[in-house]
Amino acid sequence: MSNNSIELKIENKIAFITLNRPEVFNSFNREMALRLQSVLDDCENNPEVRAMVLTGNGKAFCAGQDLKEVTSPELNPGFKKILEEHYNPIITRIRKIKKPIIGAINGVAAGAGANIALACDIVVAHEKVSFIQAFSLIGLVPDSAGTFFLPRLIGFQKAQALAMLGDKISAEEAEKMGMIYKMIPLESFDEEVNKLALKLANMPTKALGLIKELFNSSMTNTLEQQLALESKLQIEAAQTEDYAEGVSAFIEKRKPEFKGK
Repeated sequence: MSNNSIELKIENKIAFITLNRPEVFNSFNREMALRLQSVLDDCENNPEVRAMVLTGNGKAFCAGQDLKEVTSPELNPGFKKILEEHYNPIITRIRKIKKPIIGAINGVAAGAGANIALACDIVVAHEKVSFIQAFSLIGLVPDSAGTFFLPRLIGFQKAQALAMLGDKISAEEAEKMGMIYKMIPLESFDEEVNKLALKLANMPTKALGLIKELFNSSMTNTLEQQLALESKLQIEAAQTEDYAEGVSAFIEKRKPEFKGK
C-alpha cells in the first residue's frame, strides 16, 4: 500500500496530517481510509506529538466517499465494510486519542468529510469554506457520526433539516450556529492554525486528554455519573508533573513550561 494519500509532517511537537488526493477533492477510498487510521495510531503513540492538525491539500478538505470506488464492480468494498472498516474506526480514533486534534478545514467539507471535520476537538475554517451534509442528495443517510455530533452542536431541529435538505453552510454560518469554533480570514488561515496548534502543543497534554474524555462521557452520562467522573479525573490530573509545574509557575509568577507529563 502506498503512503501518498496521507501526508504526515511532525514539527514543534505538532503532527500535521494532510489528506492528499486533491484530484478528487480528497475523497476517501479504502487505501486512504486505512492509511489515515495508521497515521492517527502512530501520532497517538509518539510521545513527541502533543497536538495534531488534520487538513487537506488543494481546494477541498474532503468530499467524503470516492463514488468511483463504490460504483466499480472491481473496487467496491460495499457499504458495510466502508462504514465498519473505514469511517467508524476513523471517528473512534479521533475521539479516543488523548491529544488535541484541530480540524483545519481548508475547503469544502461534504458528506463523511464534513462529519470527520466535526468530530475533531477544535474546528476552524477559512471564510471560503462550506459544509454540506450531502448524503440525502444521492439517496443516502448521514454516517461518520453526523447524526451524533451535529444535533449536539447545533440542535435537533437545525441538524435534521440540514441532513434532509443538504443545504450548503458557509463557514460564517457554521460559526454563528456553533457548528465550528471559529472562522478565520483566508489570508491568515495557515498562520492562525499554526499558532493555535503550537499553543495546544505546549499546554499540559495529559490534562487536555482528560478534558476530552470528560466531554466524550458527557454525551451519555447522567449528572451524577459526570460529577463522579470529574472527581476521578481531577484527582488523576492533580498527580501529573504538569499540574505541579503549573502551580509552581503561578506562585512564582512566571510562565509555566509544561512537558506533557
